[in-house]
Amino acid sequence: MDNRPFIFGTTASGENFTDRVEETSHLLANLTHGINTILISPRRWGKTSLVQKVGKMAQSEKLKVLHLDIFACRNEDEFYQSFASAVLKQTSSKYEEWIDSAKSFLSRLAPTFSFGPDPNADFSMSLNLKPKQENVEDVLMLPESIAKKKGINIVICIDEFQQIAEFSDSKTFQKRLRSVWQLQECVSYCLFGSKKHLMNELFAKSSYPFYKFGDVVNLPKIPTEDWIAYICERFKSTGKCVSKEIAERICKAVDNNSSYVQQLAWLLWTHTTKVADEEGFALSCQEIIDHNSFLFEKQTENLTANQMNFLLAIADGVHNGFSSQAVIEKYHFGSSANINIIKQSLFKKELIDVEGKDIVLADPVMSLWLKTIK
Repeated sequence: MDNRPFIFGTTASGENFTDRVEETSHLLANLTHGINTILISPRRWGKTSLVQKVGKMAQSEKLKVLHLDIFACRNEDEFYQSFASAVLKQTSSKYEEWIDSAKSFLSRLAPTFSFGPDPNADFSMSLNLKPKQENVEDVLMLPESIAKKKGINIVICIDEFQQIAEFSDSKTFQKRLRSVWQLQECVSYCLFGSKKHLMNELFAKSSYPFYKFGDVVNLPKIPTEDWIAYICERFKSTGKCVSKEIAERICKAVDNNSSYVQQLAWLLWTHTTKVADEEGFALSCQEIIDHNSFLFEKQTENLTANQMNFLLAIADGVHNGFSSQAVIEKYHFGSSANINIIKQSLFKKELIDVEGKDIVLADPVMSLWLKTIK
């Protein structure tokens, strides 16, 4: 529905896309000049929306921007299948070209095709992948081969790239990708994902194959003043009004998390006839907690008492100094020796994150929820 004033749960585009002027300019320069880019940020900060927006801006007759989400890929073979299918589909508009490209550049893998009612929009491809078969490099070279044949450049944007860290013998797979991709002249890559700690591990550790593969961009939060202007304008465009003060409180309540700002603003909009008020804001805050409470219950049901107390401490505003005697006693941590163990465990569970020198909850709405169960 194009008439929704606020968008969440899907990618934002057009007038629903907020700010990101500097990031848009940076990413556009990288994509149009063939710079490999790694985009890192926590969940729901708008990475996919940004990449899709800039991809459309960069697209031209001489530059094709392809998009691939590998969240569902559980192993190397599934990655190769998805990668090859995406490259074939998005570099040609006719299925005859897909088949021709597959036969020309993937002949050693004996590709077979099956088509739906509309062959130009619906097809699947099977590759004859065998264990330890080195011909899979043909798949990784597919975009380069097509780019040279067509006389174009290609950018491949891969969402949920951290998924490759879960593959069996992941480092060997990463080495294979890096060894092929780094030599390509007509193809560049934009790699991003929703698990910040895994993305950092893949690209920031010198012992990993993708270390220094490209320009690492850490996506910041959208500033409060930009959100305020956006929220007020979106209310106004539908004949409703919200004060700057309440718009600011929306941002503060969800710590400027892009998806949650949109969701909370939407809930407030539904509770507003003409002018947003305190009652509507309170109802909206409770609703966003209620909508997510089942998820939070599942995420915390197996936590130890110490781990839950650590989360409660963060919700209370404690972001550092956890080893101080006052904090240890108040939240019953037992001893300072437990703190690092608790932190590492919660970090691996992706329930907490690090912002500068502070420990924060990865999900800001969980903070609101925790305050209701104390």
